[in-house]
Amino acid sequence: MQETEKEFKPTSWSIDNKTSIYILTIILAIAGIFTYQKLQKENFPDIVIPRIIVSTIYPGIAPSDMENIVTRVIEKELKSLNGVKKISSSSNQDYSVIDVEFNANVKVDVAKQLVKDAVDKARADLPNDLPAPPNVKEVSFSEMPIMYVNLSGNLPLVDLKKYADVIQDKIESLPEITRVDIVGALEQQVNVDVDLYKMQASQLNFDDIQRAIQGENLNVAGGSITVGQQKRAVRVAGQYAKASDIANIYVTNGAGSPIRLGEVATVQDGFKDRESYASLDGKPAITLNVIKRTGTNLIDASDKIRALLATAEATTLPKQLKVTLTGDQSNDTRVTLHDLVNTIIIGFLLVTVILMFFMGTTNAIFVGLSVPLSMFLAFLVIPIFGFTLNTIVLFAFLLALGIVVDDAIVVNENTHRLLHEHPTLTTPKAAKFSAGEVFVPVLAGTLT
Repeated sequence: MQETEKEFKPTSWSIDNKTSIYILTIILAIAGIFTYQKLQKENFPDIVIPRIIVSTIYPGIAPSDMENIVTRVIEKELKSLNGVKKISSSSNQDYSVIDVEFNANVKVDVAKQLVKDAVDKARADLPNDLPAPPNVKEVSFSEMPIMYVNLSGNLPLVDLKKYADVIQDKIESLPEITRVDIVGALEQQVNVDVDLYKMQASQLNFDDIQRAIQGENLNVAGGSITVGQQKRAVRVAGQYAKASDIANIYVTNGAGSPIRLGEVATVQDGFKDRESYASLDGKPAITLNVIKRTGTNLIDASDKIRALLATAEATTLPKQLKVTLTGDQSNDTRVTLHDLVNTIIIGFLLVTVILMFFMGTTNAIFVGLSVPLSMFLAFLVIPIFGFTLNTIVLFAFLLALGIVVDDAIVVNENTHRLLHEHPTLTTPKAAKFSAGEVFVPVLAGTLT
């Protein structure tokens, strides 16, 4: 009997204090259920990859010229960086994209700063008339849209854009959303088509016209004044809202004579060249790409957006405007979570019923309870380690359920073996010795 007297102290204490363990189990189960309700749920975890994208816009430049005067200049500086695994680039009409992939041991923020420094160093050799400096951006899976809100109907694209702006503001006001990108919309602008002959006859040049528009089309803060006991801000409103206002700007020529802009140019409202297109069922549409904030609940975000859109359709949006949701990632997450709950319930029932034939009702129920109790305890641990409830975590849960049941069966069967081999043992003593005997093998098997 001496070989059986091996105990695992935490288990022995639990057996001696059954009431406390029952109460603690109930508390942990309830806490696990509430934690599950509040857990951050998403389709996939936020995977961090040290990969940086450098994009440069240079309108009117052919791909071959873009390659020589922009892409290669930046690549020359990037190749000297430490930790770079691969550099790939694409030179296209009007823009250049360079993809810089670093080794896995390089942190994303460090990689981004290295690329920024290299781009700044290359700025001296880049064309001086770039409309904007090269944009440096990290690749993040959290930047992938969680859903697409498509606006279509028997309305002009200009009107669709107005409603898209309204919906964009409403969705971006949600705490779960970081931003909403509009795709396929027409961007308004004022076109100033200068008549070259009239401009030369008026002794003007393009720089004169550009300076006049820049100097007039702005709002100026004039400080503040005190009126009685009130302090009021002074603001000079000079920013124009329509083409006719810009046409009435006066441009001063070299001789000092003012020339009305409308006399030498045609000024009219227009649209920028479209950089993106969207369609739904073969018809033109405007799409809003919804980007979720990192660490927020995907399902909650989706539910709030759907409720927001339903309210907008019932109150502010016209009936001829059709709002369609596509690519909602929360649908897959809902299905996966539903499968998890079903697995817990079905797993408990199947394990209990099958084991009843071999171990008896009481033992089968206690072994079966290891399935839901293990899950509830895992729900409490997940937020401590900063994990979210996603597809990978759920797959690990399902994989671990079988191991938990096996461990419970091993301990239970070993207890019955000791009772059979040593009739003088009491059940509590046999349970203590059983847990002590198989603790190390069970732990090793679970960890491997």
